[in-house]
Amino acid sequence: MAGRLRVGVIGCGLIAQVMHLPYLRELSDRFTLTAVCDISDDVRAACAREYGVPEQYSSWQELIARPLDAVLVLTSGSHAPIAIAAARAGLHALVEKPMCFSVAEGQEMIAAAEAAGTVLMVGYNKRYDPAYGRLVEELRTLQDLRLVRITTLESPIEPYVQHYNLRRGGPLPKSLAASLAEDDEARIAAAIPGAGQLSRWAYRNVLLDSLVHELNAMRGALGEPDSLDYAEIRETGLTVLFSYGRTQCILAWVDLPAIARYSMEFAFYSPDRRITLAFPSPFLRSMPTLLTAEDGKAHSPRATVTTEVVSFEESFKQELIHFHECVAGGRTPTTSARDALHDIALCEAVLAVNRSREPRLRPSEPAMAPASSDRG
Repeated sequence: MAGRLRVGVIGCGLIAQVMHLPYLRELSDRFTLTAVCDISDDVRAACAREYGVPEQYSSWQELIARPLDAVLVLTSGSHAPIAIAAARAGLHALVEKPMCFSVAEGQEMIAAAEAAGTVLMVGYNKRYDPAYGRLVEELRTLQDLRLVRITTLESPIEPYVQHYNLRRGGPLPKSLAASLAEDDEARIAAAIPGAGQLSRWAYRNVLLDSLVHELNAMRGALGEPDSLDYAEIRETGLTVLFSYGRTQCILAWVDLPAIARYSMEFAFYSPDRRITLAFPSPFLRSMPTLLTAEDGKAHSPRATVTTEVVSFEESFKQELIHFHECVAGGRTPTTSARDALHDIALCEAVLAVNRSREPRLRPSEPAMAPASSDRG
């Protein structure tokens, strides 16, 4: 398949309006935005008007029945039902993170796409950031990597998006809101059976909604961890310790809601060189990700710090370009569903290690965690 892809967008919420819809319009040489779908009549109609979309639907079932080439699945909740149905309809799919709520769901998604011969890609935009590519190059120069530190300081979203002309829907009908909440709860319960309230919250709102990005970027840079040695879940954050051979990797996520100072840093430490990658808020278009290198001269006070702006290219736009290349050229996505399944396995493993207080070897292997009670 070559040329422009007829694409439908399912879910016209925040990330669709801030990133995907504007860049689909910019990439009109690659995509024809044919249809949009959202459960909010007002949001759906406003997006259709603004982007000149000829077709709009209130249900995703109607949209995937149309003659399209691909869909972007940008809804909240698990993307498994829509992705599976899209594959069976012969449609390629780019699904936002998280791809699903459990390894079992992910395996069903992969099976459906492989049976249909369709592309199933997961939206980990950071993997398509040019600065991330430079980081991977620089890591090859490090000798005796001793420590990796991944730190996310979560902050409120609203200050980062209030300057956009966002279309917001009203409250959902009570019956629909209840149905969606029940579906979420049922899928979480199936993924982490016996988990307590704190662990369910952390799994749904921290691991799946946020840390899958960090886990995927970690794996893209370092490969699969040898072990998950420690996990601690708190009401305000989460700390995880991985091992890569002799290298320790400390991942920390903390909620700091008072100030709009979002921060995500990947730092790599070797005896003679330090490299840090600092991501901006994902809701600011074309803000550069900064790559900082620290070098020195042994047995000398001399040291240098260099901060590099690699590019102003937006990672969400690069992600869409990659999706088109994979569909048109028959390529396997960098962030394929098979790759992303390991992130879901890691999320399940974090809950299991927090529960058992026992390390887990090869935690990213996509195997279901055993059911047991949770102390959270």
